[in-house]
Amino acid sequence: MAYDRFARPIHYLRISLTDHCNLRCIYCMPENMTFRPSAELLQDEEIFRLTRLFAKLGFDKIRLTGGEPTVRANVVEIVRQIASTPGIRSVTMTTNGILLKRLARPLAEAGLQRVNISLDTLNPIKFKRLTRWGDVEDVWEGILAAEEAGLTPIKINAVVVRGYNEEDVVDLARLSLNHPWQIRFIEMMPFGGATDLQIGQMVTSEEVRKRIEAALGTLEPLLDGQLDGEARLYRLPNAAGDLGFISSVSAPFCAACTRARLTADGVLRMCLLREYEINLLKPLRQGASDEDLRQLILNAIWNKPWGHGLAEGEIARNRTMSQIGG
Repeated sequence: MAYDRFARPIHYLRISLTDHCNLRCIYCMPENMTFRPSAELLQDEEIFRLTRLFAKLGFDKIRLTGGEPTVRANVVEIVRQIASTPGIRSVTMTTNGILLKRLARPLAEAGLQRVNISLDTLNPIKFKRLTRWGDVEDVWEGILAAEEAGLTPIKINAVVVRGYNEEDVVDLARLSLNHPWQIRFIEMMPFGGATDLQIGQMVTSEEVRKRIEAALGTLEPLLDGQLDGEARLYRLPNAAGDLGFISSVSAPFCAACTRARLTADGVLRMCLLREYEINLLKPLRQGASDEDLRQLILNAIWNKPWGHGLAEGEIARNRTMSQIGG
């Protein structure tokens, strides 16, 4: 197991398969986003080599992200290879769900265990406004396909944006009454790109909870109020599923962070909201040995920042969300 200088065990790697996406969500990227050429991104064998290195350092949990990971060529085979890597016990994915109707079963058969699906509203008009291009029905069909394929428990991620979907959280929360899903409400975080919107239109978890309780009843805290990963969990009366609140801005959970992020262009980023990065792709392509790469990874882990600096007004501006991988 690799530890940082604050004695946190770092064993969870989020691998961005691509910066490309088939949506243009307003809080993530501009509509005219320019993506990197594929040759500048990690190739399949480079992903597999780095995955093996991370596994030997004690990383046992992999989450595949993007951009949108399902638009990556060979995504099913990539999942298969990562899932078969010795030491890797968990392979999951965060996706917008658009392509899951076709890909859910092949991904499950390849070794994917679970999906988080982004869905910020059930309202078709608002969904189009938030994503610019999307059709909410495609996502809904993707959720049902994922459930049928056994990619469970399903987690639905909703980023709450003032002026766009703060009133929709009640309808989303209501899904947990009849479905064994976890509906997770995420505070919008500021990055490079849509920073003004991200700062000015963030809705806190406390506000979301109060809105849901006013409409649907008192929420029962689960796990004695302790975090489940990054979410604090609650349940509506007699609900089949749960509600999760991810308060990255108003109540950060940095002390419990165990993750690192590998961007699509091969950069190891140790905090989502800090600019500190180590390039792994450049030395890899220049002929670095596994031991060379191992030392770069260990040095990056050791120097992982304690947490973000949002309270002090520090905002990471060197990448948009889609260029990091969530």
